[in-house]
Order: sequence, then C-alpha cells, then structure tokens
Amino acid sequence: MKIKHIVSLSLLTSFLSTTLFATKPELLLLKTYKDQNTTNWVMSEKLDGIRAYWDGEKLLSRNGKIIHVPKWFIKDYPPFEIDGELWSKRDDFDNISSIVRDKIPSDKWKKIKHYIFEVPNAKGGLFQRLAKVKPYENEFIQVLPQIIIRNIAHQKNYFNEILSIKGEGIVVRDPNALYINKRTSKALKVKNFKDSECKITGYTQGNGKYIGKVGAIICQLNSKISFKIGSGLSDILRKNPPKIGTIITFKYQNITKNGKPRFPVYLRIREQ
Repeated sequence: MKIKHIVSLSLLTSFLSTTLFATKPELLLLKTYKDQNTTNWVMSEKLDGIRAYWDGEKLLSRNGKIIHVPKWFIKDYPPFEIDGELWSKRDDFDNISSIVRDKIPSDKWKKIKHYIFEVPNAKGGLFQRLAKVKPYENEFIQVLPQIIIRNIAHQKNYFNEILSIKGEGIVVRDPNALYINKRTSKALKVKNFKDSECKITGYTQGNGKYIGKVGAIICQLNSKISFKIGSGLSDILRKNPPKIGTIITFKYQNITKNGKPRFPVYLRIREQ
C-alpha cells in the first residue's frame, strides 16, 4: 500500500507539473536606454501588461507557466511562435493580471488583446519577422505598431506623449537586428524612473481613511535592506494585500546613502 501511495503521488506530481508548467521560453529581453543615437531605429509603447509567449500550441508566461486561456481566444493562432503582451488599456495592470491568472478563464478575456512585438526564431529583420503575423491578425491578435525614429527629438516627443496618457514608457529597437533570445543592446526600454524587485516581509496598519487596511508594505531587497512602500497601493490592495513572501516590482527615483530606494512606488506582483 505504501509503494502504491508513493507511485500515485509521483504520478500526481508529474501531472501537475505538465498541466501548470512547460519549458521556460528563452526570450528577447530589454536593456536600459542610456542616451545613445537611435535614429532610424523603431519605437513602440512599452505596454504594462502580462508577457505571453505562444509556442505554437499553448500560451506561456515568460517563466514557462501555462496561461489558462479560452479556446475561442486562441483558435486562430498561428502554428509558429509569437511573443507579445496581454493588455487591455493603460493603468489597468491589476485587472489584466486577475483575468490572465485565473485558472478558469472567463468571458473577461474579451477585454484582452495579445499585442505581438516579436516572432521568435524567425529569419530576417524585425519588420520581416512581424510580417509573418499579419495574416493572423484578428480581434485578439494585433501586431504592435513600430514607428521609425527620425531623430532624438522625435523619440523624446513620443516618449513624453506616452507618459502624458499614463503610459509606462517606450521601447526602442534596431529593426535590422536578427532575433536574439537574451538581453540585448539592440532592444532598450526608455523610462523616467528606475524599477526593481523586493520581497514582502510585513505590513503597517493604515491611519485615517485607511484604518483597518494596510498603510504600507514592508519590503526587503536582496541586500537584506528593508524599507516601506505606501504609494501606488489601490484600495483593493490595501484591503487584500499580496501575501508575505510575494515578490513585487516597484519603481523609485534613486538610492539613498543608506542603500534604500528613494520615493518607492508599488507597481505589480512579479510575473510568475
């Protein structure tokens, strides 16, 4: 009986692994823009959504976790790899995340689109690779528009325009570069703030209108330095904050002489 129990447990573990996770995809990742000449490169809005990679059969997160998506959403997906962002609108990350992370997909997926910015392992430059997706565009699959950069002023104006409508920033890329499945200087993120990750270790109690809710999240960096994040928390998060031990992403201006982030603002739970 004990042997049977061990075998059954092993089979269950194997089943859960194959139904919840797949092989982690090796994807193109961004470096940070540092005032370099990007004339004749291309730019696009950096969407604040959930990264989603289609391997030709199933939809995966950047860490290889299977995304439970309605069959009607992916019924016309291409038989090859595509990579992009699941997104609805600006300043809507918490809602996007709740829809995409639901184990039982709902009709709320109708609010989501998959904006494609890469075709992994395809040949040619960026425009040639994205052209492969064009025949498959529909209500749910859209190729993310890429704008050719005329000069640095053009890039700055577009960047400021995106920020003015609550966008996160932009991405600039060398359109002639071949596909590369790692962090590369040929694809850069442009933001007006820095971001990092920390682990939640506790909370503080709220005051005033936040009595009975979380006032701030207590977070710890890899350096073991602790600090508080009170800005960026919605009323929903203050009532039901992420669990202790959760890794979150936050933005900040700079680091103080004590090693703490200056003016930290909560952004999101890190993608799993």
